Formats: sequence, C-alpha cells, structure tokens
Amino acid sequence: MESRSKVFRGGFTEIWQREMGLSSSLNFTRRITSSEAILKQIDLYGKLNGHEGCVNSVCFNSTGDLLASGSDDMEVMFWNWSAKTKKFSYLSGHSNNIFQVTIIPFTDDRMIVTSAADGQVRLGEVLESGKVNTKKLGQHHGGVHNLAVEPGSPHIFYSCGEDAFVQHFDLRSPSPAKLFWCSRLTKNKRPRGSVGLHAIVIDPRNPNYFAVGGYDGYARVYDIRNCQRDASSSSDRPVNTFCPHHLIGSETVHITGLAYSKTSELLASYSNELVYLFQKNMGLGPNPYDIPPEDLQKLDNPQLYTGHRNSRTVKGVNFFGSNDEFVMSGSDCGHIFIWRKKGGELMRLMVGDTDVVNCLESHPSLPVIATSGIEDDVKLWAPLAKGSIPLPTNVHEIMAANREDREDYSQATLSPDVILHVLRWHSRAYIERTYASVDLESGEDETEIRAVGVSGIDASSEEGFTEDPRECNIS
Repeated sequence: MESRSKVFRGGFTEIWQREMGLSSSLNFTRRITSSEAILKQIDLYGKLNGHEGCVNSVCFNSTGDLLASGSDDMEVMFWNWSAKTKKFSYLSGHSNNIFQVTIIPFTDDRMIVTSAADGQVRLGEVLESGKVNTKKLGQHHGGVHNLAVEPGSPHIFYSCGEDAFVQHFDLRSPSPAKLFWCSRLTKNKRPRGSVGLHAIVIDPRNPNYFAVGGYDGYARVYDIRNCQRDASSSSDRPVNTFCPHHLIGSETVHITGLAYSKTSELLASYSNELVYLFQKNMGLGPNPYDIPPEDLQKLDNPQLYTGHRNSRTVKGVNFFGSNDEFVMSGSDCGHIFIWRKKGGELMRLMVGDTDVVNCLESHPSLPVIATSGIEDDVKLWAPLAKGSIPLPTNVHEIMAANREDREDYSQATLSPDVILHVLRWHSRAYIERTYASVDLESGEDETEIRAVGVSGIDASSEEGFTEDPRECNIS
C-alpha cells in the first residue's frame, strides 16, 4: 500500500497546480494520464449494451468524444461513451463477423472503414439525412483482422488478411492496390509459402514505415516507398524484422497483435508466448537468418511482459498513458493486464470479461480505456476509486494457471495451417447465440443506402467462403 503522501504527489498535486493556473491544460492532461496513482484508481465506469454478439473492435474518434464498435452481429455502433448512450448504428453490409472498425480522421466522423471475416473491406459514409451509405472497397480471400490508417490522412489506409496480402487504399482512387504477398523467411531466401496476416500498424513518427505480423514469429517492417503497386514478388522486401532471439526459427508461435508507441517502439503479442517490446536498434535486418550468431549475441533482448495467456483468440495489444508509460493486454482468463512499460512490473489486473478479453483501446487524451471480448458489451474504465486499488490477492494463482495452460498448449507442435484451424475451432465452441437467418445475395461493388439502425442485410458472398455468419467467431 502506497503512502498517502506518494499518492498525493502522483495525482492531486497536479490537480491543485491546474486549478491555480500553474500548469497548462495540455501538460495537466499528459501528467495525469501518465500518473501511476491515477492508473491505480482506474475502475469500471460502465458498460455499453446493444450488440448481439462478441464485440471484436472498439475505436475512439480523434477528439475522444465518440466511440465506435463492431461485432459479430455485423453492426457498427456509435456511442456517447461518457453518457453511456448509443448515438446511432448501422448494418455494415458485411456477411460475417466484423473484426475492425476505424473512424477516418478529418472527415467529421462521417467516414468509417470496416473489415470482417468475409474478407471485405467496406466504407460507411454518414449522410446529412442520418442515413448511411455503405459500399465495398476491396476484397481479401479469408478474414481481414486489421486496418491501419495513415496518421493525419483522411484518405489513405492499409489492410492485411489471412490470404497474406497487404493492400493500400486511397479513398480518392476507384480501387485498392495490392502491395505484396507476405512470404516465409528462409535460410536460402527462396519463398516457402505464404504468411497469413493478423496485424498491421504504421509508425507514427514516419508513416512511410509500417509493420505486419501473422502466422510466424517475425514482425516485418516495410517502407512503402519500396513497394510496387502490383503485388509483385519483388515487393515483399522488409527493411527490418523483429523477433525474440529464442523464437527465431520457431514453427509453433505466431503474432496476433502489434502496436507502435509514439517513439517508434514496436510492441508484439505472441500466441502461446508473451508480449515483447522492441526498440529500433533490436532489429534483425531484412532476413533474421542472415545475421551471424556473434552479432545476434550483441543485440539487446526485448522487454517482456508476463502473466497473461494468449492462446484461444486473435488478441490485440496496446499502450496506455500520455507517453505510453504502460502496456496492456487481454487474456484468456478474462482479465486485463497492465504493466509498467519500463521493467515490465504488473501494475493492474482487472476482470474484463467472463471469458476472454481481446480488445483494449486508450482514449486519445484522458485516462480512459475501452475494452471488449466474448461478451456482447463494451466496458469502460476510468479513475473512479477513492484510493489505490491493489492487485488481487490471488494474482499469483491466476498467473501460474495461465503459465501452466500456456505451457501445456505449446507442447504440441502446430503448423500455421493447424493453428488457423484451431482458432476457428475455438470460435465455433463459443457460440453464445444464434442470429436470425439472413439471405446473402451476391452483390459486387454496388452501393447500399441504409437507414440508421434498420435491420436486414444485403452483402456479397465470396465463392469458397464456408464459415457460418451466424457463428460467434472469437477474434
């Protein structure tokens, strides 16, 4: 238990300085958001109810006054999160579970891009009439778990899919460009099959660089200036790769989530492993197999974060704090883990779901967190407690159980194809409700105009796509 004086120094002094005019509003917000005292006062603020399926994506707008969410029910919902009320919702046009919802900046929150298990990337445009114009922008073969918007751009974003393709979208262009097909890294430099992708993030300090991760242990960094716009094999030329040294060459792990800090640190969450933080000087070069063992030993090891379990779902990972002072992740045990970034000390452990926590999103300026998982709600967290909330008394038992489950699971040697099958099998095992039957008509790139909140769907179905859209896919 921290002393009252330490808590006072960490939080209330800042409030007093702000009230006395001794601190600017910007500095005040930054210091409060990064305060450990404030972090230890974070508690459940409320729940946003309205979805009828697992909530797979949460996203604040640039000003932080709105929150968008996407779900297995194929709806996008906009919330006034501070009032805990829904502003509006619309049917996305997807024919399967939504995996990602992103609000395009500098569009007055009227342009929303989504991706889903049906492989589609879609645009929703909120009209003055209150209706929503939705259309398909692009298509992958297999699920699209992640989108990345170029910082500060109202036009440009990227997608990555289970088909191993990275696509570049410009809303001013009629069609996306396939940049490259992500292939496996080998010692002889000959392609040995594809790497299905889960995550894509853009370096905020230099948007020319972006990182991808998927069904192997390597986070690859690319320079958009080196990419051709025709998905030629020569475009798959990472400028750097990152991987914990003991996982180089491993066939049993893969990356489910990536995040860049404001200072270009790269955070990676590994399935059946841990969370790792890579500094820029920890890169292994374009191909990790080319680095001599003596040079590898000279490289610093990444900071690791332990205690959670990431085996059953495609989990994200994120930073918290005005200067990214903390790292946070969901877990198969239903808890939210928050660690101090420097040193990896566990600071908070909160129950976030009765089953699995997958998504965590920080407010752009306030010490507020939005989370979601298998349950059909969005949970909001804010510094409400009157004093510091300690770690639960059974924290060691929770972490030990997670470690044992992870070790038991990792004893089996699984190929990437088997890993993908296992993830889909888990998704079928956690169906929580059956949706009303919907007729899926084949519609190419036509545009649908939908009244906000109107039920029914008319979306394109892809040949060879066999997953039931009514299933609650864990992602």
